[in-house]
Amino acid sequence: VFGFWESRAFYDSFMARSHDRLAAAQSGTFKDIQVKLFDHRFDVKTGFEPRFTDADVVRVAHCKVNAERAEHFTLMQQKVWNPAMAGSPGMVRGFFGEAPGDEFVVLSMWRSAAEHGKYQVDRVERLSLRAQTEADIAAISGDIVQLEPTWTV
Repeated sequence: VFGFWESRAFYDSFMARSHDRLAAAQSGTFKDIQVKLFDHRFDVKTGFEPRFTDADVVRVAHCKVNAERAEHFTLMQQKVWNPAMAGSPGMVRGFFGEAPGDEFVVLSMWRSAAEHGKYQVDRVERLSLRAQTEADIAAISGDIVQLEPTWTV
């Protein structure tokens, strides 16, 4: 589940006024949950909008970065990964976010899983070497998420 907030003030207001009531109503509907709050650092390709009608899949990568490499990791996102994704056919838009503790999220929206797959096959290994990603990342998790239009609010 991805949630996008207009501002930290709106998020804080929701947490103070509505969260506990809604969470209580959802008790027993899930097995395990972790919540992370990421601050928007920059867009991937164009100005990010939390609009999902023009994409079929989202690729999300949650990266825990070695503390001494966080600045390099961020720079490589801007100089290597961002331009490569932005120039890939089928890539719609995305964003790069940061959380405390040298954690980052890269969310990219794609017209189809096939178009994202072409990007992966053609570029990821070469870009990873160029960006020295292996030295930056302590752990990475993520997935390609097929969007379900009826779940979009």
